[in-house]
Amino acid sequence: MRRRRFLWVALATPGVLWLLLLFVFPFYVVLSLAFGTLDPLFLSPVPIWNPMHWIPDQFTYVLSHLAGAAGFYGPAILRTFAYVFIASVGCLLIAYPVAYYVSRFGGKRKGMLLVLLIAPFWISYMMRMLAWVNLLQIDGWINKVLSFGGIFNVHIAWLDGRPSTVILGLIYGYIPYMILPLYAGLDRIENSLLEAARDLGASRWSTFRRVTLPMSKSAVVASLLLVTLPMVGDYFTNDLLSASPSTAMFGNLINTAIEADSQVGKGAALLIIMFVVLLAPMLYYVRMTEKAEGGAV
Repeated sequence: MRRRRFLWVALATPGVLWLLLLFVFPFYVVLSLAFGTLDPLFLSPVPIWNPMHWIPDQFTYVLSHLAGAAGFYGPAILRTFAYVFIASVGCLLIAYPVAYYVSRFGGKRKGMLLVLLIAPFWISYMMRMLAWVNLLQIDGWINKVLSFGGIFNVHIAWLDGRPSTVILGLIYGYIPYMILPLYAGLDRIENSLLEAARDLGASRWSTFRRVTLPMSKSAVVASLLLVTLPMVGDYFTNDLLSASPSTAMFGNLINTAIEADSQVGKGAALLIIMFVVLLAPMLYYVRMTEKAEGGAV
């Protein structure tokens, strides 16, 4: 038992040290900046490392500007949740049928189909978004297709601060991250369970609704978290496809604040608030996974 315990401690030590180095310490730096002060001469952030001396002025400022006449943070935060909700639902509606088809009807072509699904990961996110910029320009292929070869005069300015364009970019950019976990969850469902449901008289739709969908619930939640969490902090998609204050998201607020030395503390406070908000769905997923494992045992 001692040797086994020592072995697992030795195996876990590199990961723990890596986590401390790349998450815990940087997160403490963000906390020190969020509860820090501002140099009155150079207007640069001054972190306070001792928690006993932390000052909540940055949080007070951010919270006081969430609503009301001076509430310029609140609309962007609400807009972010609306965009992320619509984009996540759009990703799910597209990704679930694709993952279901590959897992149930892929057959010998599963490997090839999975390679095609993973292929977008080989191209950087920036390059994929830049491709959409070319497609969505006034003289781009999207307007050319909508004009049916010149029959209609379509000159839609897709890149002129349209929420639909930002949501489209989010769906396109993050949908591969949803397909793969959905496929993994659906592929683990035994065919014998589906065949048993059909033998008992259930139709294809009833089998899907009563067997497949409930058994893939954990995969659905995991895939939603996998795309929702980075979407909330995404700022590049909006900058590239809109660059308009009317479509600014949570990530844009943080990025804009960090780019100005005098606003770094407020950006850190926004980051902490975003972390606290996103902590709830993560804890829900952990709790749901524990319940599922307990039920399986």
